[in-house]
Amino acid sequence: MSRDKTANTAASVAATPTSRTSETVASREAAHDAVDFIEIDEILTLRRMIVRAPAPKGTVLFLHGFPETLTVWKDIATMLARDYDVHAFDWPGYGQSSRPVPEFFSYAPKAYAQVLKAYLERAGIDRSNLVIYATDIAALPVLLLALDEPTIARRIIVGDFAPFDRPQYMWENLQNLKAEPTASPTRAYMNKTSDEILQNVHRRGLSPAEQFDLPVDVQQDMARSWSLDGATAADAFAHYYANFTRDQNFLEANLDRLKTPVRVIWGEKDIYIRSEMGIEFAAKIGAKVDTLPGIGHFPHLQNPKQTVEEIHASFR
Repeated sequence: MSRDKTANTAASVAATPTSRTSETVASREAAHDAVDFIEIDEILTLRRMIVRAPAPKGTVLFLHGFPETLTVWKDIATMLARDYDVHAFDWPGYGQSSRPVPEFFSYAPKAYAQVLKAYLERAGIDRSNLVIYATDIAALPVLLLALDEPTIARRIIVGDFAPFDRPQYMWENLQNLKAEPTASPTRAYMNKTSDEILQNVHRRGLSPAEQFDLPVDVQQDMARSWSLDGATAADAFAHYYANFTRDQNFLEANLDRLKTPVRVIWGEKDIYIRSEMGIEFAAKIGAKVDTLPGIGHFPHLQNPKQTVEEIHASFR
């Protein structure tokens, strides 16, 4: 990704309109001003957002899932920035981050774990006072890194993901991505129906009264970022799943090495990865699981204030 391209992209993000009140718009524009790019290595550049607190009590790192981008954290970052420095970045293959060909970057959970490690080092984050909130595809990479580096954070919050190879707890299309012959046609179908995915992925499984709309700027950024440099978010997702079972099995076989404090949260109405997965994972690591009533796969989008409360609780 060239310097000119990253500068132009950052400018376009900063200019994205919103439909909020003037006070909220001002706060969000301040957050946009902190959007830039950071080089991880010779093939990977990540778009990131940093919102600084006047006198930070700690640091929060938010890690998104599919098909999200860092924009899903902006409102939450604004609410937390009174007390904490807040970081977020686009995973490779998502948002405006690099999308190298799979021959040079596998998009596997273990590869994402190394991206996370490099980001923490390059961003100079104090891990002793860091809380990482990781959802969906982001959670397994964080846990894999924690196996080797138990001081990665003071606490990890994970939820609505698949730590173990339990296809019976997963939505059919996710099961199909795990192996051929169903993986390739599922990937093609996801690319063909990208508009429908972006419009409805956060609504599925919820009653009409529970369904919600995404902020306009979040919806626009996800749509604009679906395809970049000849690759799509669905392509990155499929590459991740091609290595998923291997890395799930590695985590399960090495759970006794997981020493970082972990909190597990789950949407009660998550149809993509059922709460039984979270209950089993929490039991295996001796952690409490909070099942959120009336919440689907995206707790941070459906009830962002609850996410803010979870972060505050993690620093107490």
